[in-house]
Amino acid sequence: MKGLHHQRGVTGITIILIVALIAFFSLLAIRLFPVYLEHFKVSSHLESLAAEEGVGKLSDKEILKALTKRFDIDDVERVRPEDIFIERPDRNTMIIAIEYEVRTPAFGNVDMVINFIDEVEVNP
Repeated sequence: MKGLHHQRGVTGITIILIVALIAFFSLLAIRLFPVYLEHFKVSSHLESLAAEEGVGKLSDKEILKALTKRFDIDDVERVRPEDIFIERPDRNTMIIAIEYEVRTPAFGNVDMVINFIDEVEVNP
């Protein structure tokens, strides 16, 4: 009597599970890529504004206008003017912060919520 042969390779259920996992993570990546691409635009605009000469001497309204203009040009839609904070803790320091939340659908009635906080310090 011959013993049971040991099966080698993957079964059909294992293949289905692997394909399902790949599909799930691919869906998440497809949904999150535009959100993180926009965040990259926001942080790069904030850094470039902070690196400009004389930005520390601008008023809060002028800084807000400059940032919103850059966001309009680069099609940043998720950051509102209410999400931009400008603080001047002392005479020689200014902090520009952008804090916003993005809600994007994952699948069905499940949403993903991502919070972003970017901050730069400007010394005039």
